[in-house]
Amino acid sequence: MEKKFLRCIKKILPADSILTDQADCLAYGFDNSKQHSTPDIVVFPETEQQVIDIVQSCYQHKIIITARGRGTGTTGATVPVRGGLVLSFEKMNCILNIDPDNRTMVVQPGVTNKEVQLAAKQAGFFWAPDPTSAAFCTVGGNLAYNSAGPAAVKYGTCRENTLGLHAVTGKGELIKCGVCTTKGVIGYDLTRLIIGSEGTLAIITQATLKLLPIAKTRRTLKATYHSIESAAQAVSNIMAQPVTPCALEFMDTNSLNIIRDYSAMDIPTSINALLMIEVDGSEHEIDYAAKEIQKACVLDGHIETSVAQTEQEIKNLWTIRKALSPSLRKIAPKKINEDIVVPVSNMAALINELNSLSQQFKIPIVNFGHAGNGNIHVNLLINPDDKQQMKSAETCLDKIFDLVLSLNGTLSGEHGVGLEKRDYIYKELGKTEIELMHSIKKLFDPENILNPGKTLPEI
Repeated sequence: MEKKFLRCIKKILPADSILTDQADCLAYGFDNSKQHSTPDIVVFPETEQQVIDIVQSCYQHKIIITARGRGTGTTGATVPVRGGLVLSFEKMNCILNIDPDNRTMVVQPGVTNKEVQLAAKQAGFFWAPDPTSAAFCTVGGNLAYNSAGPAAVKYGTCRENTLGLHAVTGKGELIKCGVCTTKGVIGYDLTRLIIGSEGTLAIITQATLKLLPIAKTRRTLKATYHSIESAAQAVSNIMAQPVTPCALEFMDTNSLNIIRDYSAMDIPTSINALLMIEVDGSEHEIDYAAKEIQKACVLDGHIETSVAQTEQEIKNLWTIRKALSPSLRKIAPKKINEDIVVPVSNMAALINELNSLSQQFKIPIVNFGHAGNGNIHVNLLINPDDKQQMKSAETCLDKIFDLVLSLNGTLSGEHGVGLEKRDYIYKELGKTEIELMHSIKKLFDPENILNPGKTLPEI
């Protein structure tokens, strides 16, 4: 790291907001993927102006920047593979304003999703994106990945629930995009462009979030089926009728077997697929909504649909879903976790073909996820120390992505691209589209210092 550049950074930040010792920087080279690379320097800005000054210094000295929340992502997007500077938002973690009258909240990027939800709840609202890692992940990270979660089936992702942003371009220029209202068509929609760009276009320093009122009540249901096909058809039925669930989760046969073997859950072996469903609304409409969902669940292969009657029963039902990820970690701590999406009508074909690939490559594949929008988490339970199995896994993964695209799907629903999926992007996007995206990046980041090598393959 150039001494001249370090002198610039020390003028911007106090000494306790700068790390240069490699032992201290080591922890900021990880995310929740298998990737790691130690940065040369880690900085902790506390204000938007400090971010601007840091980026301007990096632009002047051509220092690469990797923006970072809490490192909960799974694709390597926050791993500083080319060294340089990690800009950590741990100290920019404030909720700046809550406006219940206009259903908005203004936050810094380092605030956690859970902190946003708790603050919103006190005012009678919630923010729709609800990833599993909500207790730890930051809003800035959520926006960078366009993260979602179960509630997206009804309420949408970050793009549908963020009104405006402050962000700093690769030249250190502050841009303010979006609006403070739920309507606005002035200029191009830079807000939605930056959301999901994984810090490659601009660094988010402030966000205006759209809040939604908390429903007065909800019902939680569990529907069980003899076959994957029946459960998948039920999902299509549910999504085709007027009552939209606020959560619709799916677990396949292999998922249920894992839960049977590695938790205390009592799930009969006759059940080969399970749906966890929630509906929300007002007191006078909730019973009707639940009954309509129950009707949609019934078809050939349906075993039973039960409705939780107490808070404890609701907790017990969701324990089944929450038991899955810890159980998978016990079996294969270094599993491959892919996040794909297909139209809901193609879910059965997807799961059946995944089972065929599992048998062909002798790799256990466990599938679960957000069935209401066809967003399935595909888990390949592999041992990275087995070189032959890893080679088979690479071929299997390639075929999985081909399968997804053949079913009119997409290669990522909410986990992003980062490093892990970057080299597969040509399967989904054409050369012209990718060249256009590189041109857009160059406009935002002319020296290519913002998270280079992520999201887009080289051209």
